[in-house]
Amino acid sequence: MASIQFFSEKTTFTLSAPRKTTNWLKKVIAAEEKQLNEINFIFCSDNYLLRINKEYLNHNTLTDIITFDYSDKDSLSGDVFISIPRVRENARGFGVSFDSELHRVMVHGVLHLIGYKDKSAHQKSVMRRKEDAYLSLR
Repeated sequence: MASIQFFSEKTTFTLSAPRKTTNWLKKVIAAEEKQLNEINFIFCSDNYLLRINKEYLNHNTLTDIITFDYSDKDSLSGDVFISIPRVRENARGFGVSFDSELHRVMVHGVLHLIGYKDKSAHQKSVMRRKEDAYLSLR
């Protein structure tokens, strides 16, 4: 059964409007002509995400998001780990609200599952335009 679920690991954070967020992300997926299978968002601490970054990606750096893609063809599945402290810090640094930055990071993870990359300057530009467009659907 198609689902988007939200979990917390090593943080007390809970998403304020899970149903609204789920419906918004489903609109994003439909707009990209993909099918939802199962996406898990795991909100966590910096240390928790740092351990994942070291263990699975061999990176010894803090990050705001790590996406594990289990999708096949047009059916999206994955785990999206999001560091709540990183999102808070980035929101302050960018001068935006926490909710705005959190939603940007969440749609960023979904866009990765859809197949968008962000390694090159061009890919980052495309990703940012997509994020902006889909944030306006909220």
